[in-house]
Amino acid sequence: MTLDIKICGLKSREAIATALDEGASHIGFIFFEKSPRHLEPVQAGLLRDAASGKAKVVAVTVDADDAALDEIVSAVKPDMLQLHGQETPERVKAVKHRYNLPVMKAFAVREADDLDKIEPYKCVADRFLFDAKAPKGSELPGGNGVAFDWTLLARLDESVDYMLSGGLNAGNIADALSVAKPAGLDISSGVEDAPGVKSQQKIREFFRAVRAAV
Repeated sequence: MTLDIKICGLKSREAIATALDEGASHIGFIFFEKSPRHLEPVQAGLLRDAASGKAKVVAVTVDADDAALDEIVSAVKPDMLQLHGQETPERVKAVKHRYNLPVMKAFAVREADDLDKIEPYKCVADRFLFDAKAPKGSELPGGNGVAFDWTLLARLDESVDYMLSGGLNAGNIADALSVAKPAGLDISSGVEDAPGVKSQQKIREFFRAVRAAV
C-alpha cells in the first residue's frame, strides 16, 4: 500500500508487533498525562526499538515545553514529532529548529472554517493531521473515537499533505477513503478493546478493511 497508516497510542510490544506485521508505516507514542495511552519517555524508549527500520516512530505531545520535549527526544529518538495542542506557527518552527525533526501539526475540525487555520502553518509544518473536535467535557484533544464531516476536506488544496484521524474503524474506513482521499490514516481508539488497550484482532481487521478499500 502507498497509503501511510499510523497506529497511535501504542503501549505494548504485542500491539506494536501486530501493527508492524500488518504494514503500519508509523507508530505513535503519546506523552500526555491525561490520556489513558500516556507513556513515560523511558517506557517508550524501551518499546521504540521494535520499530527500528520498519516504521517511523512519532512522538505525540500537547503543548509540551522544551524540557519535556528534550526528555522525550533523548529517550525515544523519534523520527517525527506530532504537536496536538495550540502550538503557534512560531512554536512549530522553533521545535523543528531545536530538534531538527519533521513536525506534524494536528488540527481539530468541526466546521469548514476550522480548515482555514492551517494557512500560517503551511510553510512550517511538514504534514498535517485532521481530527474531530473533542466532545464537550473531554480533556483529550484526540483519541475520543468521534469523526467529523469528511466532505469538508474537499475544500483543501491538493498540495496539502495530511493524515485523517478521528473515529476511524474497520467499519467506516472504506467510506472515509472514498470521501476524503487522504495520503495517510491515523487510528487509535478504533483498534482498542478499552481506552488505552489495543486489540490485535481489531488492528488486523482495520488493515484488512483498508486493503479491501484501496
